[in-house]
Amino acid sequence: MVDTINLWSDLYILLSLFNYFNFMTKKALITGITGQDGAYLSNFLLKKGYKVYGAVRRTSSINTARLSDLGVLDKIELVTLDLSEITNIQRVIEKTEPDEIYNLAAQSFVQTSYEQPIYTSDIDGIGVTRILEIIRNMGGSPKFYQASTSEMFGKAQESPQNEKTPFYPRSPYGVAKLYSHWMTINYRESWDIHACSGILFNHESPLRGSEFVTRKISLGMAEIKNGKKDTINLGNLSAERDWGFAGDYVEAMWLMLQQKEPDDYVIATGQTHSVRNFTELAAKAVGIDIEWDINGLAERGICKKTGKIIISVDSSFNRPAETEHLLGDASKAERELNWKPTVNFESLVEMMVDHDLKRVEKGLVWF
Repeated sequence: MVDTINLWSDLYILLSLFNYFNFMTKKALITGITGQDGAYLSNFLLKKGYKVYGAVRRTSSINTARLSDLGVLDKIELVTLDLSEITNIQRVIEKTEPDEIYNLAAQSFVQTSYEQPIYTSDIDGIGVTRILEIIRNMGGSPKFYQASTSEMFGKAQESPQNEKTPFYPRSPYGVAKLYSHWMTINYRESWDIHACSGILFNHESPLRGSEFVTRKISLGMAEIKNGKKDTINLGNLSAERDWGFAGDYVEAMWLMLQQKEPDDYVIATGQTHSVRNFTELAAKAVGIDIEWDINGLAERGICKKTGKIIISVDSSFNRPAETEHLLGDASKAERELNWKPTVNFESLVEMMVDHDLKRVEKGLVWF
């Protein structure tokens, strides 16, 4: 009889401890978790001891390759969420009860936004308002992070760009993101919601989608090195961006939500490089030296050793309204969040090319 009492007592203690630690464990809901940033952020939060819920759109097939690549797929719980359906968003938030929501979901390819401006506006703009409205109706909890973008600066009015630089978006993507950025500020100031936006400049990694120019270059160079491709077709080689490592930038997202008072922050490296620079470094990483041949308006990248054309310029890749130069000033984030990038531009390019070389050699190019 005594043993039975002790057994029940032990079980009660264990259950109490389980409930206590379950209560103490922070929970995060990440929309867009299957993307580059979602994968790195989930990995970061898991290491911090979070319970991570990953929101995905219901499609015929869900690409979880990035989560698998980082070894976190079996450590998160996937939930179905569509930013176009407010009742679905509400049910997911009520079910998961997150302490923090990181909204990384978006139609994020700038070129596509010109072809799908209404869809981009709905998901990247109104979709954010749907989340904010649900949080307001829940009394201002959970904390909310909005993925804003340097594309909101567009035709930059000053350089470098900081939190006070006027916005001038040059694409439907940039316009939609600017709407959601200001809506986040409005809900924060109107309803006392802990909501903030990270104005992230371009951030890349081996997990970047192959439709983006940086990954198109790194993968293309790996394929050229392995004899699987002859030429990479690119658009505006003179476009300049402030490129950093996505793994660094997700830490800044988390730091923003740990602040006592919510605010918006530019996250950048403070250095700018052209697409041409990126291409030259990627080529060097596979042992190719490029010399540029300009004939009228046409430009070609030629391998010095073989004389073969490995870079051709195709104007069809140019945007209707180009963003020529972006350079971020992250001094506020450095000062208030104690955040600094750890991976420089050269190391980033080498990292991406190295990963793609290994993938191409093994025939494992998933995204």
